[in-house]
Amino acid sequence: MNFSRFSGCLVLLGLLWNCSPKDFDPFATVKPDETRFTKVTLVEKLNEPMELEVLDNGDVLFIERAGLLKLYEAATGETTVVGELDVYIEGEDGLLGLAKDPNFNQNHWIYLYYAPNDYSPDVNRLSRFDFVENRLDLSSEKIMLEIPVFRGCCHSGGSIEFDANGLLFLSTGDDTTPFESDNYNPIDERQDRPANVDAQKTSGNTNDLRGAIIRIKPEADGTYSIPEGNLFPPGTPNTRPEIYVMGNRNPYRISVDQHTGNLFWGEVGPDASVDSARRGPKGHDEINLATKAGFYGWPYFVGNNKPYWKYDFETQESLFEFDPAAPVNTSPNTTGIEQLPPAQPALIWYPYDESEEFPMLATGGRNAMAGPVYHREDYENSAVRFPGYYNDKLFIYDWMRNWIFTVSLTENFEYDTMERFMPSTVFDKPVDMQFAKDGSLYVLEYGTYWRAQNDDSGLYRIEFAPGNREPVAKAKANQQTGAAPLEVNFSAEGSMDFDPEDQLTYFWDFGDGSSAGTTPNPSHTFEKPGIYPVTLTVTDTEGEKASTKLEIQVGNERPQVFIEWAGNTSFYFEGQPVDYSVQVVDREDGEIDSEAIDFSIDYISGGFDLIQAGHQEEQVSVGENFITQAGCKACHAIANESVGPTYQEVSAKYKGQSDAKEYLIDKIRNGGGGVWGGERIMPGHTHLPEEQVGQMVDFILALEDPDYGKVNWPLEGEFSPKQSDNPEGYYLVQASYTDQGANEIAPLRGNVQLILRHPDVKAVTADQFENTAKANANGLNFVRFTQRNSWIAFDQIDLRGIRQVEILVNPAGIEGRLEIRLGSPTGPRIGISEILLQGDRRGYITEVIPLKKTNETADLYFVLKTDSGISIWNTFNLDRIQFLK
Repeated sequence: MNFSRFSGCLVLLGLLWNCSPKDFDPFATVKPDETRFTKVTLVEKLNEPMELEVLDNGDVLFIERAGLLKLYEAATGETTVVGELDVYIEGEDGLLGLAKDPNFNQNHWIYLYYAPNDYSPDVNRLSRFDFVENRLDLSSEKIMLEIPVFRGCCHSGGSIEFDANGLLFLSTGDDTTPFESDNYNPIDERQDRPANVDAQKTSGNTNDLRGAIIRIKPEADGTYSIPEGNLFPPGTPNTRPEIYVMGNRNPYRISVDQHTGNLFWGEVGPDASVDSARRGPKGHDEINLATKAGFYGWPYFVGNNKPYWKYDFETQESLFEFDPAAPVNTSPNTTGIEQLPPAQPALIWYPYDESEEFPMLATGGRNAMAGPVYHREDYENSAVRFPGYYNDKLFIYDWMRNWIFTVSLTENFEYDTMERFMPSTVFDKPVDMQFAKDGSLYVLEYGTYWRAQNDDSGLYRIEFAPGNREPVAKAKANQQTGAAPLEVNFSAEGSMDFDPEDQLTYFWDFGDGSSAGTTPNPSHTFEKPGIYPVTLTVTDTEGEKASTKLEIQVGNERPQVFIEWAGNTSFYFEGQPVDYSVQVVDREDGEIDSEAIDFSIDYISGGFDLIQAGHQEEQVSVGENFITQAGCKACHAIANESVGPTYQEVSAKYKGQSDAKEYLIDKIRNGGGGVWGGERIMPGHTHLPEEQVGQMVDFILALEDPDYGKVNWPLEGEFSPKQSDNPEGYYLVQASYTDQGANEIAPLRGNVQLILRHPDVKAVTADQFENTAKANANGLNFVRFTQRNSWIAFDQIDLRGIRQVEILVNPAGIEGRLEIRLGSPTGPRIGISEILLQGDRRGYITEVIPLKKTNETADLYFVLKTDSGISIWNTFNLDRIQFLK
């Protein structure tokens, strides 16, 4: 819809609302659809981006941890290095914080927080620089503040923000290792211990600037003064007047509400995965809000002031729980006062597992961060400005979980509600965000792997479209590889426009000098070998365009791989052998070397993504699939350096070790650290079944030893499924072959798979449902049929050899029949249940239903036919279906 089409209505509305058309916001109170937001890529493949600043002209300054200051120029789309600092980058240090001065347009000052390299003593430094003519003037540095640190592990913080009054906020981490305290609170007071094992020395110390958020007023000469309202007035003995908030562990990203002055930050919490009766709570990440100076708990409390115990590391005794109303720091390592201010609870808190208070935040790794509070009136009336629906809402995000939420607060600045922002959009480790002058949102994304230049890192702009929306271009081809000449049928299916009145026009550029206009589904023949970029451009009625590309490779045809399976291809039957053979045909390679064919049969106990496995062009690694599903790639990569060792390094370290598999299974499930010479500890994963972890380990160990655990299945033979009492288990049968390439086209891989399920199938695992509900009761997981003609369906079931099914049902007194049909709910009927014809039958019972003989592979429907009173309160319940020969 074009925004100008509101104007006719606005003439009338203006009489009542006394507003002009340019001020009208149709989404002031109505949540806009996600399709009105567009994520625009500006820069990709960055090297550990940290913080950004959007300038008033649309250019963007951002920093990378290794020391580079970069500038994205909006006018050209180019990104250049405009400054470099020599920084210490071990651990979590480096170039961490960036902010522009509130009067940047006049004074051209920027502020950087960094760890200077080769400098004694070890400090992290806050400095002001001149940024003139798009260059950082290193000679202009004004060192404002140096904070002594321990060059080791962990937690550096480093975020910089200004409030509306020109006060500068800087976050610092606790500079304390979490790996000497079993992932609970680090308060080791023993003598002759390393300097970084007691956070009471930093976060709990009123006389230390670590583990805090400081607030200062920068002065024109490069010094600073102390504003009123900090936690300790100047001159208070054994305190630092710069402290605004203390009791922080790692406040990695902060923001300040420019209207209220409220300070928000994300607190990265400890790693304990379970509560301990004598140590304290499991770890939580936090989103915090400070309306005034205060103490926020660490290392004595976490979350909503969940208390830790005073723990004696020498005797390993728990002495007492800390009191949030009157916390006391008696550590011999502190230089501050003993009696601390009362601890303030977090605004939002969540652990690794599901949060009781905030279940919408999901589960898994966590790294909470706080973004801006949006005030629509602060931004110019641009075409991309966010709507009033988000007015006064806080944007929060999680670096590990890749989500963004908006949070609404009450008038008293207490938590009210939250909702996911752009839930179907992919964000890859968001690390900073900021609204620009035009009201669009800029997002900096770190990318998948830690300490790496990630392909999925980048700088992005999120724009809002109140009126006409950009169309969506989707291009498909019936084949993208093949021998010349190659005829390809293209389709623009899926291309669309979110505005119903818009009509699309299509233009295809085939990349070989020819094109086709107007038609959405052209055919084209590529006569010569080569790689052809095919572009589809769609244009809507208002002239908005969108494009997408496909690559067509001509000159090498993908190999065809076949598994001839003599038995049923949907189910396996224990102890019943099946003859099979594998064949490969490749047009260019001719005769195939059997040694080059990969063939495997894997038993999987459950938890595997069946849908994903059934659509892979490459051979599926069961172990790698489990690794991906478990989220392990957030900290480990196959070859790239990340938080933990690479899987190749792990494989090489334990190659040939007889107990390697058992050792690594225990390490993954129970956690641990210290093996790789660092201080990082991997948390336990006790929720993962041991058999799944074993397959994950098999994948890892095979990286450096391809023969590890390998079963040499013959390409022709007999397979006899083993007996199993696990109905969720199944066999994954795979064959693949990679050809040798041809005509300068890279080698192609052909792959085919069979997924053989246990014949005892839960009804809730059906592929399609109509007027039914999944339910759990009395230990059973079943399907409720809630209306007449309700049905469930299983896709593409091979019925060869299947003569009957046994169902476990609770008829609930409903009369009628359960019909089994092929192809659709009204397709040919091949079976009918007699139970429902017998009147008032209640409780779970079994029935065997004979099937008409068929060798079809088809969608199989179970349809309820009844004239009884059926509703969501009186339902026919189907628990399982067993397919029998």
